[in-house]
Amino acid sequence: MTYDYSLYLVTDRISMSAATLREAVEQAVLGGCTMVQLRETHISSRDFYDTAKEIKKITDTYDTPLIINNRVDIALSTDAAGVHIGQSDIPASVVRRLLGRDKLLGVSASSLREAVQAQKDGADYLGVGAMFPTRTKLDAKIVSMEELRAIRQAVTIPIVVIGGITKENAAAFLKSGADGIAAASAIMAQPDIRRAADELKREVRHYFRFAIPKKNRKAGTLFTIS
Repeated sequence: MTYDYSLYLVTDRISMSAATLREAVEQAVLGGCTMVQLRETHISSRDFYDTAKEIKKITDTYDTPLIINNRVDIALSTDAAGVHIGQSDIPASVVRRLLGRDKLLGVSASSLREAVQAQKDGADYLGVGAMFPTRTKLDAKIVSMEELRAIRQAVTIPIVVIGGITKENAAAFLKSGADGIAAASAIMAQPDIRRAADELKREVRHYFRFAIPKKNRKAGTLFTIS
């Protein structure tokens, strides 16, 4: 199955402008987000599970994959499309065994070494960053553009960049080999969530449609622009 990583939403309940998470996610998807990662760090396991079920109804309605942050159990119990883990979570090789081959596994990487290891361990895609300081993850290591290009050359799986990505700088990361951009507050904290997502999607669409011929795209670029 081919997945579209072009505009990857990471939920941010704290800064969202909408009244409910359900509304925020729906508006983001309507605006063009192609994948949704449900990130909940301050609620109980039961609340996370219930929230995941509720959000999955939205993502299923719009045929958008739902990725669960960190929690393999919740991803499996809600039949989400997959799970995304960080370097301090259960090792990717273990998560892959738990998930099987039918679920997506995303792994955060902030160095060439971590990226290569993640691919060896069975990751389907990488979340590379943070590219800039971000208020959603204050302790994130900053990744240089040179490191991003080195990672692109070393791995064949898709790369989604995260951390301070905006419509003004998105093209620079795509030019350096990213297959998509991830955003949290750049979408969810904006007064008009749908419009914010649409503007970011336009930047990505424009780059991949006009900046580079399809035949010259990296092997990791798996999505189809719509």
